[in-house]
Amino acid sequence: MTGFPRYAIYFAAGSDSALSLFGAELLGYDAYSGNELAFPADALRVAPDWRDVSADPRKYGFHATLKAPMALVSGRTEAEMMAACAAFAGRPRPLPVIGPVVDSISGFIAVIPAEPVEALQQLAADCARDFDSFRAALSADDRARRKPEKLSERQRDYLDRWGYPYVMEEFRFHMTLTGRLDAERRGPILDMLRTRFAALGIETLAIDRIALFRQDDASARFHIVDEWPLAR
Repeated sequence: MTGFPRYAIYFAAGSDSALSLFGAELLGYDAYSGNELAFPADALRVAPDWRDVSADPRKYGFHATLKAPMALVSGRTEAEMMAACAAFAGRPRPLPVIGPVVDSISGFIAVIPAEPVEALQQLAADCARDFDSFRAALSADDRARRKPEKLSERQRDYLDRWGYPYVMEEFRFHMTLTGRLDAERRGPILDMLRTRFAALGIETLAIDRIALFRQDDASARFHIVDEWPLAR
C-alpha cells in the first residue's frame, strides 16, 4: 500500500462504551488508547489461534467504515481534515439508530444492523462524497489489491470513482470481529461471539459520531486521532 499516512472516517462507539470494550478485547487492541489487550478466555477456548482469527480487523481497530482508508491528496493536511470532520458532524441530520446483531457477512463475523436503516445509508453516502476531495487517487497497485476482476461492474465503477467499491448502494454497515472463516469453523465462533454480545444487553445502537483514524505506515495499526458527535 502506497501513500502514508492514511486516514479513514469510521464510526467507533466511544472510548468508555461497553461496545467499544467488547470489540477491543476481542481484537486485542484498543484504537482509542493504542494499547494491546489480553484476549478473552472464551475466545481462546473456542479458537486457540484467536490471534490469527482476529489479525485482519486488529490492524484497523474496532470500527465501521464510513469513508475508507485513503492517503491525502497533495496540498491537503490533517488539520484541514479535522476541520472538515467538525463541520460535517455539526450539520444536523437524522441520527441513525440500528438494532445490532452479531452475524456472518461475506465469510467474516461482525456486528451488523438487524434491518436496513435508510438514515445510516445516507450518512455513509454523505461521508463518501463529502470527504472525497481529501483522497489521493488510487495507484495501479492499490487498485489491483482490491481485485477488481472479482467485483461487479457497479463495484468496479465505484472503486474508480470513490476509491472503494462498497459505497452508495453497495454499502453495508459492519463492525468486524474476525477475518474470513471457513464454514466449518464459523459456527462455534459465531455462537461464542453471540453469547458475549448478548451479555452486553445492547438492543439499540445510535450511530452518533464520526471518528478520524490514522495509520502512520504500512506496519502500523490505525488509531483514533479525534471524534465528533453528530448534530441532530
